[in-house]
Amino acid sequence: MSSNVDLNIRPGYDSVVTEIANYVTDFEINSDLALDTARNCLIDTLGCGLLALKFPACTKMLGPVVKGTSVPFGVRVPGTNFKLDPIKGAFDIGCMIRWLDYNDTWLAAEWGHPSDNLGAILAVTDFVSQQLVSNGDEPLTMRVVLESMIMTHEIQGILALKNSFNRVGLDHVVLVKVASTALATKLMGGTRDQIKDAVTQAWVDGQSLRTYRHAPNAGSRKSWAAGDATSRAVRLAMITLSGEMGYPSVLSAPKWGFEDVLFNEEQLSLPQDFGTYVMENILFKISFPAEFHAQTAVEAAVMLHPHIKDRLDDIKTIEVTTHESAIRIISKVGELNNPADRDHCLQYMIAIGLLKGDLVAEDYEDDVASDPKIDRLREKMIINEDKRYSVEYHEADKRSIANKLQIHFNDGTSSEEIEVEYPIGHKRRREEGIPVLEQKFKNNFYEAKTSFMVNSLIFSSETDQKENEIAYNIGKFKNNQIAKFQDKCILLETSYFEKK
Repeated sequence: MSSNVDLNIRPGYDSVVTEIANYVTDFEINSDLALDTARNCLIDTLGCGLLALKFPACTKMLGPVVKGTSVPFGVRVPGTNFKLDPIKGAFDIGCMIRWLDYNDTWLAAEWGHPSDNLGAILAVTDFVSQQLVSNGDEPLTMRVVLESMIMTHEIQGILALKNSFNRVGLDHVVLVKVASTALATKLMGGTRDQIKDAVTQAWVDGQSLRTYRHAPNAGSRKSWAAGDATSRAVRLAMITLSGEMGYPSVLSAPKWGFEDVLFNEEQLSLPQDFGTYVMENILFKISFPAEFHAQTAVEAAVMLHPHIKDRLDDIKTIEVTTHESAIRIISKVGELNNPADRDHCLQYMIAIGLLKGDLVAEDYEDDVASDPKIDRLREKMIINEDKRYSVEYHEADKRSIANKLQIHFNDGTSSEEIEVEYPIGHKRRREEGIPVLEQKFKNNFYEAKTSFMVNSLIFSSETDQKENEIAYNIGKFKNNQIAKFQDKCILLETSYFEKK
């Protein structure tokens, strides 16, 4: 055969693509732990989204592409009165829940935030449910939402275990796009083959660079990148369902495939079968809206605050012992240019914890950052790696996110050495963390401004209650109470957290 021609024999689907489609199509979820954790994840993520609506930098991203656009069966965006097409709806929901870097996280070879996929899940389930109801059929249940969450968490998280996209400069939202595409296609009625085709479309797409997450370019795109990924996922699902073809060897094709072009010619691996592992082991950001590798560092700083608050001028050095991932992602010196830059700076977050004994979303804004005491503390920090921390970060039975702080004073004395290996949102502290998680949701819910509309959802693990529907009912806040709901409405109160 001539060397000047390609052998044009269409291959079978890459195994990763096939495994994703088979999992989404065939796997039955029977894990009570996964379902209960998904319920907690849902309320937590919605609370994070509502809190983000306090920030104009977030709200300016929301709403129809063309002002005044009316969409039949439009997707309701929680906390707003928008009714959008499912593509923009996914963007808006994904944008608001990720804006404050306060939703759940997954740490492995690749980092990420699997609840980002709720942008696509909530948009599509709402859109589909409204169409079903308009035809006289039953809407989708909350069980469908919870199962979709478990599956997107699993796809993103298992792909992240051994495949490091950040080491080749790609952002983790590629996994959000892949996972959301698979579930969006399924939720809109796609077959196994259509799910395969849609997933190949997600892989063949241009992928986001991590430029916007790191010095010297860290910026606000990191807050809407996941929304962008979920939006693209819904679009690709809809394109596929219209009859568009897929690309079976999108990952493995020599020269032109994802692995050769974007993954350093390495093969993507699935180190374990898809199941419910990721949701069962997900990490919650409970205490602080901070990049997760800094959660334990901020906790240690808050613990030190009462002991050093009156000796700030006497501090000589602040010794920070951490792990390799924190050093690679969020350790930086120099001017911090915007809130996104600050919430990805280990030294900044520690400084706030030492100064205030707390860290809240507003602490990243310019008025707080202008305090010269913050930069003075940053300049005194010495960052060291503990090899044990770096190793245990990757160990499946540990997955620690350890940090240690000690303050050294000019007179030669030192503070107590504070070590925190597992944040309160870690599985090892789940019993301690869930009540705090529920309180975090209620705080976020009631902190939302009284001027916007809030969509209502019921949160339950039950499978067969017709009232657990996706049809969002709209109500208004008044004096920290739900005053009035339109149509049929499930009252939002502390009973959220009680199993029905």
